Amino acid sequence: MAAMDDPSLSTRSATPADLDAVLAFWKVAAEGTSISDDGDGVARLVERDPDALILAERGGALVGTVIAGFDGWRCHLYRLAVHPDQRRRGVGASGRRGVGSTLLAAAEERFTALGGRRADAMVLDRNTSAHHAWRAAGYEPEPQWSRWVRHLTD
Repeated sequence: MAAMDDPSLSTRSATPADLDAVLAFWKVAAEGTSISDDGDGVARLVERDPDALILAERGGALVGTVIAGFDGWRCHLYRLAVHPDQRRRGVGASGRRGVGSTLLAAAEERFTALGGRRADAMVLDRNTSAHHAWRAAGYEPEPQWSRWVRHLTD
């Protein structure tokens, strides 16, 4: 059964006016934190690529986010976060997509329109409930790769 759209759920690109709400939302809904989880970091993202930060709203309330970054070569997914009260409310008997599935569909549509060929996602190893969601969406870990990081600021 194909997923039906949920008329109460909408997606849109974040604007600078949304940044405080997004940062507060991530404290409730996102697992872990990033060095870029501050007003300046998110503002730079929205300024540089206004369509990269996708918000899901239900009744005007923020219920989910995903960052769909495209560098001209690769498609990267970050900060897929769904409010705890909105999780696991998709598909089932209704046939409707949940918040996470709706956000991933919007991100993948963006990538396809930009010419992207493959999307990758940053998923915390310890976030096992997210592993199930990513697998259900068709994503798989690639154990031959490791993320190497160097912080550029103190």
